[in-house]
Amino acid sequence: DAEEGEREVPKESPSEVQEWKTLIRFDGFLSLPPTERYHVTSPEFACFGRQWMLRLHPNGEENSGDGMVALYLVHLSEESLRVQFSFCIRNSFGQNIGLVHLRPDEELDAEGFWGSRNFIKRSVAVASLVEGALAIEVRMKRIADVDPKGEIFIPQNPMCKNIHNKFMDENSADVVFEVGGGTAVSPAIFHANSFILKDCSQTLSDLCKLGRNINEPIEIADVKPGIFRHVLYYIYGGKVADEDIKTYSKEIVEAADKYGIVNLKLEAEACLVKSTTISTENMIDHLLYADAKNCALLKEAVMDFIIENGIEVAERVSLKGVSSDLFEDLLAAVNRGKKSDANSKEGEGTFGTMRISDLRRKLDERGLDIDGSRESLVAALEEHSGRCANDG
Repeated sequence: DAEEGEREVPKESPSEVQEWKTLIRFDGFLSLPPTERYHVTSPEFACFGRQWMLRLHPNGEENSGDGMVALYLVHLSEESLRVQFSFCIRNSFGQNIGLVHLRPDEELDAEGFWGSRNFIKRSVAVASLVEGALAIEVRMKRIADVDPKGEIFIPQNPMCKNIHNKFMDENSADVVFEVGGGTAVSPAIFHANSFILKDCSQTLSDLCKLGRNINEPIEIADVKPGIFRHVLYYIYGGKVADEDIKTYSKEIVEAADKYGIVNLKLEAEACLVKSTTISTENMIDHLLYADAKNCALLKEAVMDFIIENGIEVAERVSLKGVSSDLFEDLLAAVNRGKKSDANSKEGEGTFGTMRISDLRRKLDERGLDIDGSRESLVAALEEHSGRCANDG
């Protein structure tokens, strides 16, 4: 079904390229037959001198779970090839949903296919449609031939692991936090190292210096013990579990913002945006929250909703109580227009029309602060560009 595929799939790609990606669209996703085992294929595309296509089962296949979508990469050429690949859904916000990464153990022969029978829930796929189409980003990378003698083992630098192992290590700790507690509940105890806190959270580091006795615990009363544990674990190089960061995204945003742990805050904010369905009933609450916690990505998501649903918003939402600054942000978002936003996804245009993720990426590449409002991010990039131009 060629009409279901992305019209912009490249006709060919150089075989010498080691990494490659493309975006494939399955138009009219909701109109595809709702029967199990039904599948639709994308147009063929070329990569590494071979022909490929995607095979999509919109309602799963025989061994799929209930309500799941199945997706496979199919190799069509006669010569076998070893590749690793990934695919995910690209939604209207430019976010990647449902990443699946695979590295087959053997070469892909002609008509060989790899993928996932439980790629993503159909409800999530439907919520991620772009103008009725399911957009799939495909990334592929060649795998070098395996040396029959085996791969040489090279140990990793142990520093990160050593720091991670200091988490909650009472023997090496020189700081004790007492978190929560009350009349009938004992506080949770967390041991930490001041030299690690100093590099990761100036706010927590300062708490260790406030004229306390070295053996005196530091009381934390406004953060739940479970959230504080996530924050401290992240400081020591740990990763907060996806399910936890999704369940407690707001609490983690607030705690990370309070203690100046920017990367964790932005990770939790991204999860909050992905898992939040914005509506006319809740958009003002999300807008006010984003402004209060300086969550530029969440604010951008609300602005996108307003632009895409302008008539409904005008009829059903009152902007009374919204600060003039927020109202100016709304007007600026409308004036940027969908065309400017679409261009900025690819990094085009001026800083003022770029999306938040692109602004943060550019700031991170330049070693600048990536937290703050859209205005502050744009101002930081413009100032840095001006200095570079003057230095040049």
